[in-house]
Amino acid sequence: MADTINVGVIGVGQIGKQHVAEYAEMSDVKIVAVADLNEAEAQRVAAEHGIPHAFGDFRKLLAMPEIDAVDVCLHNNFHAPMTIAALEAGKHVFCEKPMAGTYADALAMFEASKRTGKRLAIQIATLFSPETKAAKRMVDAGTLGKLYYARAVSFRRRGRPFVDGYGTSNFVKKAVATGGALIDSGIYQLGQMLYLLGSPDVQSISGSTYQEIDMHAGRRESSNFDVEEMALGFARLAGGVTLDIEVSWAQHYEHSEASKLLGSKGGLRLEPLSFFSTMADTEFSGEFDLKGAEFRLHSVDPTYNGYDSPQRHWIATLRERVPGIDTATLALNTALLSEGIYLSAKLGREVTTEEIRQQSVSTAIWDI
Repeated sequence: MADTINVGVIGVGQIGKQHVAEYAEMSDVKIVAVADLNEAEAQRVAAEHGIPHAFGDFRKLLAMPEIDAVDVCLHNNFHAPMTIAALEAGKHVFCEKPMAGTYADALAMFEASKRTGKRLAIQIATLFSPETKAAKRMVDAGTLGKLYYARAVSFRRRGRPFVDGYGTSNFVKKAVATGGALIDSGIYQLGQMLYLLGSPDVQSISGSTYQEIDMHAGRRESSNFDVEEMALGFARLAGGVTLDIEVSWAQHYEHSEASKLLGSKGGLRLEPLSFFSTMADTEFSGEFDLKGAEFRLHSVDPTYNGYDSPQRHWIATLRERVPGIDTATLALNTALLSEGIYLSAKLGREVTTEEIRQQSVSTAIWDI
């Protein structure tokens, strides 16, 4: 592909503006157009960044032959319709997390990518943190030995969207978002741990979800808050690996244990990145100079900046500067995990992957 990638961004809300701002700083990207139902806001954002085209109808953006790739920055239940439309229009697609509201919709996106031969990537920011990159190097080097257990933790003491003071009510409505804490913030840690584990197949899942803590009465009523503030899960993965999940927007607790990864030779805590093992029959704990490692790797490897962020990796992948991390497959497996937790909570028992696939239905808003 050409040295410069022509990009169109669909959705210029809170997240879309962040994506536009990052693209604007990348010398190998030209933002050709933005689109949003709020056409006036699309025009304002376009004017701010010198973007030549702004539309109220995304179809006009997709019809532009000069656009190579589309960035979808909409709420969860719009991801599948918009992504599939863009893929079928001949565009590569970078989509915000989660991949979709349900496994069925995520699978439809994945299959559309294969059918059209266009690349699909999902935003999983945690994969590009210095901690994850260092942890992946250690896993690949065999430092941890045989991996057998992981814990994915996403903690907020009181950080529910809208009712706790930030974001819009769309984050807490099933009709738009499908779920709450699990597929909003927890998706980052689920994707991170699956990535470090080598994305093993999911075999079965047991889970519970909760919405128990008091919230602002007026905002509860006006938002119709009907998603979970906490989700817990226990997943059996291929190869005898166990994944434990704790995700919260709100809980009465000062702090929570960080995500971790255990192997036969050593273990890692992800934040702050720490290593635990035994040497000469003596237990030891170690910390890392991540700033030094990042400086050195950026200095000696001209492609390393292609792993600085999800968007930079996406563009570097399209330009074939770096091998692309298969975030679409990771996100599809993450969707299977999250829907398994919801289904298990609903049924009150452990569920298998086959049950999840059979019972998953689309929640996408196709009338766009």
